[in-house]
Amino acid sequence: MQNTNDQPKRATPLSLSDRVQSLRLPDRAGPPPRSGSKLPWVLCTLFALAAVAMGVYASGERRTAQQSAEQLKEQQQTTATSGPGTAEVASSGKVVLESKGNITPLHQIQVSPKVSGMVTHLYFKEGDWLKEGAKLADLEDVNYRADYNHAVAALQEAQQNLDELTKYRGLEEDQAKARWQEAEAQAKQLLADRDRSRRLLSGNSLAERDWEQADAAYQAMAARARSLYVDYDLLMHGTRDIRIKAFQRRADQAKADLVKAKWNLDNCTVVAPVSGTILTKKAELGNIVNPIAFNISASLCDMADLLELEVDLSIQERDISKVFVGQKCRIRPDAYPDHVYDGEVSRMMPIADRAKGAVSVRVKVNIPDKERDEQKRGRWLKPEMGVIVSFLGTGEKDREHHGR
Repeated sequence: MQNTNDQPKRATPLSLSDRVQSLRLPDRAGPPPRSGSKLPWVLCTLFALAAVAMGVYASGERRTAQQSAEQLKEQQQTTATSGPGTAEVASSGKVVLESKGNITPLHQIQVSPKVSGMVTHLYFKEGDWLKEGAKLADLEDVNYRADYNHAVAALQEAQQNLDELTKYRGLEEDQAKARWQEAEAQAKQLLADRDRSRRLLSGNSLAERDWEQADAAYQAMAARARSLYVDYDLLMHGTRDIRIKAFQRRADQAKADLVKAKWNLDNCTVVAPVSGTILTKKAELGNIVNPIAFNISASLCDMADLLELEVDLSIQERDISKVFVGQKCRIRPDAYPDHVYDGEVSRMMPIADRAKGAVSVRVKVNIPDKERDEQKRGRWLKPEMGVIVSFLGTGEKDREHHGR
């Protein structure tokens, strides 16, 4: 039999009071544990180091920003005096105002055909530079050519009718007069024969029948002479002139129809109205264009002379006193900051924009000679491109000279 002493002893369960004693907090009077005594100091040190680092970083950023601004200002001044595409800026001028604007052509033309029709040929693409009168497109001309041929035939007919009444009128008048005079001469001869027959009849030397024949012949010739005289008089002063005027009006009408038909036919070939660059193409082969329609294409393209550019700006009313017509400017494209152009305030709009609280100002861009070449035209300055315009201040005498 196994001894009971060899069995493992079971743990004696703790009493309730022992459990409560085990949950009590340590006495405050006792020394704090050594493991947590340095934690607050470590945290304070870390916070202090972080604050110092942030201060150093912020001051460094401010210095970097100031240095960048100074470098940019120096670069702008250097580029303005010696950069490509600029002339020297007067040392007395200083920037009194800067404003954002957009390049716009001084004269932009929407090229529309003068007649409607389907596009059969196109001779241009975007970016092409064309001289005035260069061919842009051909339109279908079947109807217009038929109208032209019809007008030509109508004019020829009217002209022939007019020629019939006027070209040989002199000969016809001479012929009518000769017939009338011939009949008059014959009537005189027949009158003499009748008088002779009357005398013979009274002497019983002529038969009564012969007298009657002589009298009838004279009466007939006299009537014929009167008829030929009326024809001659009508030819000279009658309805012939009225008919001539009527056919003349028909000929004039036919000429007007021919001019209109030829104008329509000629305008089936669309040409460039001015010399310039094609900005946008708005029609393709097979499109029907109509300059007076709203639901289909009304134009072929937009073109402008890129040597005549200006900047469209909206100057706030609080700054408009710093701007005047004739004021010198520097123009810097956002896309090409190294290219700075000279400019001049060309005009100020006579009305302000109430919604924006601004006045529209136009600054003319002076394109340098080396950028007027056909290959370089519009290479750096393009319509609708954003630019920064710096308005240069001048002396009070210059302001008074410009009416300010």
